[in-house]
Amino acid sequence: MKVWLREKIENLPQGYFFLHFSTMFKEMYAAVKTIPKGKVANYGTVARIAGYPRCSRQVGFALHKNPDPENIPCHRVVFKDGSLSKAFVFGGVNRQRELLEKEGVRFIGEKVDMRRCGI
Repeated sequence: MKVWLREKIENLPQGYFFLHFSTMFKEMYAAVKTIPKGKVANYGTVARIAGYPRCSRQVGFALHKNPDPENIPCHRVVFKDGSLSKAFVFGGVNRQRELLEKEGVRFIGEKVDMRRCGI
Protein backbone atom coordinates (compact mmCIF):
# COMPACT_ATOMS: atom_id res chain seq x y z
CA MET A 1 0.00 0.00 0.00
CA LYS A 2 2.78 2.47 0.90
CA VAL A 3 4.56 1.80 -2.40
CA TRP A 4 1.34 2.39 -4.34
CA LEU A 5 0.70 5.66 -2.51
CA ARG A 6 4.29 6.85 -2.97
CA GLU A 7 4.04 6.17 -6.72
CA LYS A 8 0.76 8.10 -6.92
CA ILE A 9 2.27 11.07 -5.06
CA GLU A 10 5.42 11.04 -7.20
CA ASN A 11 3.27 11.20 -10.36
CA LEU A 12 1.36 14.30 -9.29
CA PRO A 13 2.24 17.59 -10.97
CA GLN A 14 4.96 19.57 -9.25
CA GLY A 15 3.51 21.97 -6.69
CA TYR A 16 0.23 20.04 -6.37
CA PHE A 17 0.30 19.84 -2.58
CA PHE A 18 1.25 23.49 -2.19
CA LEU A 19 -1.56 24.56 -4.52
CA HIS A 20 -4.09 22.26 -2.83
CA PHE A 21 -3.25 23.40 0.70
CA SER A 22 -2.97 27.02 -0.40
CA THR A 23 -6.52 26.87 -1.78
CA MET A 24 -7.80 24.94 1.23
CA PHE A 25 -6.22 27.40 3.67
CA LYS A 26 -7.69 30.39 1.83
CA GLU A 27 -11.15 28.83 2.09
CA MET A 28 -10.58 28.12 5.78
CA TYR A 29 -9.47 31.71 6.38
CA ALA A 30 -12.60 32.93 4.57
CA ALA A 31 -14.72 30.70 6.81
CA VAL A 32 -13.08 32.10 9.96
CA LYS A 33 -13.83 35.62 8.75
CA THR A 34 -17.57 34.78 8.84
CA ILE A 35 -17.53 34.21 12.62
CA PRO A 36 -19.10 37.35 14.10
CA LYS A 37 -17.69 39.24 17.06
CA GLY A 38 -18.99 37.79 20.31
CA LYS A 39 -19.29 34.31 18.81
CA VAL A 40 -16.94 31.35 18.38
CA ALA A 41 -16.80 28.26 16.20
CA ASN A 42 -15.03 25.00 16.74
CA TYR A 43 -12.48 23.57 14.33
CA GLY A 44 -14.98 21.12 12.84
CA THR A 45 -17.51 23.86 12.15
CA VAL A 46 -14.88 25.94 10.36
CA ALA A 47 -13.90 22.90 8.29
CA ARG A 48 -17.55 22.32 7.29
CA ILE A 49 -18.12 25.98 6.41
CA ALA A 50 -14.98 25.93 4.26
CA GLY A 51 -16.19 22.81 2.44
CA TYR A 52 -13.78 20.34 4.05
CA PRO A 53 -15.98 18.59 6.63
CA ARG A 54 -13.38 16.04 7.73
CA CYS A 55 -10.41 18.41 7.99
CA SER A 56 -10.63 19.99 11.44
CA ARG A 57 -6.95 19.28 12.12
CA GLN A 58 -6.01 21.12 8.95
CA VAL A 59 -8.00 24.11 10.24
CA GLY A 60 -5.70 24.18 13.26
CA PHE A 61 -2.64 23.98 11.02
CA ALA A 62 -3.95 26.76 8.78
CA LEU A 63 -4.66 29.00 11.76
CA HIS A 64 -1.19 28.35 13.11
CA LYS A 65 0.06 29.81 9.81
CA ASN A 66 -2.40 32.72 9.85
CA PRO A 67 -0.87 35.32 7.49
CA ASP A 68 -3.14 38.18 8.59
CA PRO A 69 -4.24 37.99 12.24
CA GLU A 70 -5.70 41.51 12.10
CA ASN A 71 -8.30 40.39 9.54
CA ILE A 72 -8.53 36.64 10.15
CA PRO A 73 -9.82 36.33 13.73
CA CYS A 74 -8.36 32.94 14.59
CA HIS A 75 -8.94 33.65 18.29
CA ARG A 76 -12.64 32.91 17.62
CA VAL A 77 -11.89 29.25 16.90
CA VAL A 78 -11.99 26.93 19.91
CA PHE A 79 -12.25 23.22 20.64
CA LYS A 80 -15.64 21.49 20.44
CA ASP A 81 -16.03 21.53 24.23
CA GLY A 82 -15.30 25.27 24.39
CA SER A 83 -11.75 24.97 25.67
CA LEU A 84 -9.08 27.27 24.30
CA SER A 85 -6.00 26.32 22.37
CA LYS A 86 -2.93 25.97 24.57
CA ALA A 87 -0.87 26.73 21.47
CA PHE A 88 -2.66 29.94 20.54
CA VAL A 89 -0.06 31.46 18.25
CA PHE A 90 -0.44 35.08 19.19
CA GLY A 91 0.11 34.97 22.93
CA GLY A 92 -1.21 31.75 24.44
CA VAL A 93 -4.46 30.82 26.20
CA ASN A 94 -4.60 33.98 28.29
CA ARG A 95 -4.36 36.21 25.22
CA GLN A 96 -7.03 34.23 23.39
CA ARG A 97 -9.37 34.51 26.37
CA GLU A 98 -8.64 38.22 26.69
CA LEU A 99 -9.52 38.82 23.02
CA LEU A 100 -12.73 36.80 23.30
CA GLU A 101 -13.84 38.51 26.51
CA LYS A 102 -13.30 41.93 24.86
CA GLU A 103 -15.78 40.82 22.20
CA GLY A 104 -18.36 39.74 24.78
CA VAL A 105 -17.81 35.97 24.69
CA ARG A 106 -18.94 34.37 27.95
CA PHE A 107 -17.09 31.69 29.82
CA ILE A 108 -18.07 28.95 32.23
CA GLY A 109 -14.91 28.33 34.19
CA GLU A 110 -12.09 27.87 31.71
CA LYS A 111 -14.33 27.11 28.72
CA VAL A 112 -16.42 29.21 26.37
CA ASP A 113 -20.16 28.98 26.98
CA MET A 114 -20.84 27.24 23.67
CA ARG A 115 -24.64 27.35 24.10
CA ARG A 116 -24.61 31.14 24.17
CA CYS A 117 -21.59 31.95 22.05
CA GLY A 118 -21.12 29.07 19.63
CA ILE A 119 -22.31 29.26 16.04
